[in-house]
Amino acid sequence: MDATLIRVGNSPVNLQNGALMNISLSYRHLSIREPVEKEVARYMTKIGKLLRTYQPDMIQLHGAFEKHPRKEAYSFSLNLSLPTGTLHATGEGTLVRASVKDAFSELTGQIKKHKAKLRRDYQWKKRKRAAAVA
Repeated sequence: MDATLIRVGNSPVNLQNGALMNISLSYRHLSIREPVEKEVARYMTKIGKLLRTYQPDMIQLHGAFEKHPRKEAYSFSLNLSLPTGTLHATGEGTLVRASVKDAFSELTGQIKKHKAKLRRDYQWKKRKRAAAVA
């Protein structure tokens, strides 16, 4: 993905085929934004591979990053809007990187499950089992 230019903020993200994906991040009780944007850009390249089948201009990702005011903990929530549905994931941790990783790993699992449901993998598994039994 050498042609990939990812800049996060309230600006679109340029993916491999030149199309734009909308990403917006909001921050609460946080003054330093660079580590969050760096981690989000890193994980967006991985999620971009899973979302190749969708038109990039139809994909919207909204992330909300929050530092808890009374304790040293961060929470990161993601909403991914696809033409076929909306996915939501949250991550919490004592480090910025841990909360972002937790949220994106949950979102990655949901994307894989959502795509399997769209492909109707559950019907194919039933047919394979029925053929094996018979």
